[in-house]
Amino acid sequence: MAQLHPYLAFDGNCSEAMNFYKEALNGTLELTTVGESPGSDTAPAGMKDKVMHASLEKDGAVLLFASDMIGPEGAKQGNTITLSLNCESEDEINSAFKNLSEGAKSTRELKQEFWGDTYGEVVDKFGMRWMFNYHKEKAEA
Repeated sequence: MAQLHPYLAFDGNCSEAMNFYKEALNGTLELTTVGESPGSDTAPAGMKDKVMHASLEKDGAVLLFASDMIGPEGAKQGNTITLSLNCESEDEINSAFKNLSEGAKSTRELKQEFWGDTYGEVVDKFGMRWMFNYHKEKAEA
């Protein structure tokens, strides 16, 4: 079955953002800069420290892909992607929400909603929109 992996574009702060997400989500980060990539000798000098590709994984699953490689239109962070984090426990949703709320704007506090799930939203300090969801019955089934 196909899996969906959000891919985030940053304008020079990909490494900082992905290291923050790594800590917040307790994941494993693999990061390759332009200077470390094949063909780096043809890249402009100012690009060598930019992230060509980053992958954040946890428990064998990819959580996020990201890069500083953006087209000529530039990055328009936070307005074209929302990241939905579906958690497996109350501890997990509470921890992730707390960690990703550092320096963030909370747009919907974490609470049990009328449909029965625990749910909340934040726009993190990098301008990325996050939705958090925990469905107790489904997780315990």
